[in-house]
Amino acid sequence: MDLVQEFLDWDGKSASDIEAIYSRHSDDASLVPRIIELSAQVDFQKAATWLLKRHLEGGQKLEANETVALFELLPQLENWETMLHLLQCLPYLQIGATKKKDVEVFLRKCLVNSNKFVRAWAYNGFYEISLQYPEYKEETKQFFEMAMRDEAPSVKARIRNIMKKGF
Repeated sequence: MDLVQEFLDWDGKSASDIEAIYSRHSDDASLVPRIIELSAQVDFQKAATWLLKRHLEGGQKLEANETVALFELLPQLENWETMLHLLQCLPYLQIGATKKKDVEVFLRKCLVNSNKFVRAWAYNGFYEISLQYPEYKEETKQFFEMAMRDEAPSVKARIRNIMKKGF
């Protein structure tokens, strides 16, 4: 079955169903380009970015051009779950110098999102970008200090997990 049709048939909630979709397509060499293409369409963003996250968590890598194409989609993301999926993908991605600013803008937007999970993973995103670009380290530490005073307990927990890594 075509990926688009499977996305249309998915109820948007069932983890086992979206996992089954991934399983059916995981060996397809065109999966990542197709996921990125479908991520550009609002109706398919949630499912496509979930598949991408699952793909990366499974140890797969993206080509540099695929990562660039993914980062070019950041301004178009509308759904909090889609933003969350992309934030959760950042530990697996190399942020190229040409897309560093795009990622930074996305992270700043996510830091003020009303969803606490998006905010928690935005802090993690700043940690990830600071690992690749040390010029973000001091500002990231300042964000963490503010968050530990003002944020929801779940956000603070994510920051504590980052701090355990020795940041």
